[in-house]
Amino acid sequence: MAVAFLEPDWSVGVLAQEVHGCVSEGRIYSRNDELPRRNRQVLQIVCRERGMELRPLVMCFALCVVYATSKPTDKKDRVHHDEPLSKKEHDDAENFDYDHEAFLGQEEAKTFDQLTPEESKERLGMLVERIDEDKDGYVTVDEMKNWIKHAQKRWIYDDVDRQWKSHDLNGDGVVSWEEYKNATYGYILDDPDPDDGFSYKQMMARDERRFKMADQDHDMKANKEEFTAFLHPEEYDHMKDIVVLETMEDIDKNGDGLIDLDEYIGDMYNHEGDATEPEWVKTEREQFTEFRDKNKDGKMDKDETRDWILPSDYDHAEAEAKHLVYESDADKDGRLTKAEIVDKYDLFVGSQATDFGEALTRHDEF
Repeated sequence: MAVAFLEPDWSVGVLAQEVHGCVSEGRIYSRNDELPRRNRQVLQIVCRERGMELRPLVMCFALCVVYATSKPTDKKDRVHHDEPLSKKEHDDAENFDYDHEAFLGQEEAKTFDQLTPEESKERLGMLVERIDEDKDGYVTVDEMKNWIKHAQKRWIYDDVDRQWKSHDLNGDGVVSWEEYKNATYGYILDDPDPDDGFSYKQMMARDERRFKMADQDHDMKANKEEFTAFLHPEEYDHMKDIVVLETMEDIDKNGDGLIDLDEYIGDMYNHEGDATEPEWVKTEREQFTEFRDKNKDGKMDKDETRDWILPSDYDHAEAEAKHLVYESDADKDGRLTKAEIVDKYDLFVGSQATDFGEALTRHDEF
């Protein structure tokens, strides 16, 4: 796991900017319960902006300072990839472990492995009723795909549930912009901005812009789905523009609204003190020139940046949905009834029986 290393004399503003970048990279911090309240407030702002919890970041601050003279060497990856549905090998001739984790998510799949076949069938039947979005008695490929995407992103919904409790201050079932602003920024806006150019008001304005885009009914109040889009914009098609815009703003240092080669490389790598560039930096220069900058004007515009950070990856969820429907569709009408799904329950979910069967196989092989 990569760790961000902070200079001990950095101001709160620079600290927040570095944390902002580290959250984008997925780097985590170590524990320091004595972190000053003001610094904790800045971390909290950044965490909420990126849809992360405060504690994992605060937990690492001390470690960052200890290694303040070190220099991060990991390449920053701003590309949002469509992750595989399971780390298991997809080989139905051997077992259905991949399908179980794809359909349920890793943790829920383990829960089903502890159930009897009868219990697994009963719980699967209950899930089918949730998967059938239009309640017409059939599960289509699209409905199956939506369910798989939901199952794979369950950690996001868990994160939103945790944050919801600290932002819906009046308990009315929505989070207004005023509630979010007060809970996130609070008294810190009364403090003068640091001298290094960092601005709390600018960060708040950026949050407000994202909030408005997530707020689809334009009432400045977010229901649970809108709040999820606000915290995790990369998961929603209608929020992709804000993901691109914020990325460009982070990288575009000269304020021309474009990303040139120096800004592109500078976002990934700080060459200070290095006699020669690592090989991966040279490769990234070639990537920019040959592939990122499609119109060959020396800069990336909004569309080129979108193609870079939001590539059209292979849709794992759609492929798995088609596979599950095809394998279970007894009458070949292109959709599944509850009976068809439950009849092929071992393809969708595990149980003590399948777990025991796999154990026997492993024993025989041994």
